[in-house]
This record gives sequence, structure tokens and C-alpha cells, in this order.
Amino acid sequence: MITGFSIALILFSFLLGLLVLMHKGKGGGLSDMFGGGMQSSVGGSSVAERNLDRITVVVGLIWFAIIVVLGLLVKN
Repeated sequence: MITGFSIALILFSFLLGLLVLMHKGKGGGLSDMFGGGMQSSVGGSSVAERNLDRITVVVGLIWFAIIVVLGLLVKN
């Protein structure tokens, strides 16, 4: 059981890192290296950014829950 949660933690950590890097940068960050600093004239970009925010929060909460569960399993 601990092994399964550890693997899930690794996967969610990687996913959370990717989601954070996909956010639009405020200037000069890592997201600018991957094209995040370019302004888009597409009207739907704000909806995409909002959905990306929601997905990032959900993945972050799942990541936190996995850490808590792992801590409880290791403690016992």
C-alpha cells in the first residue's frame, strides 16, 4: 500500500510541476522559455488559463492528500 501511494506521489509531483510550468508567466520565468511569455490574441485564452488554474489546484490538493496518507501509513 505504501508502494502504491509512493508511486502516485511521484506521478502527481511530476504532473504538478508540469502544470505549474504551463501557467502564463508574469515575465522572465521558466514559462517564458517555453513560449509562455508570448501574448495571444485568441479570446479563449482566459478560459484556458482559468481551467488550468482549476486543474492545478485539484492536482495540488490530491498531492497534499497523498502526502498526508503516506505520513499516516509510515507513522503506524
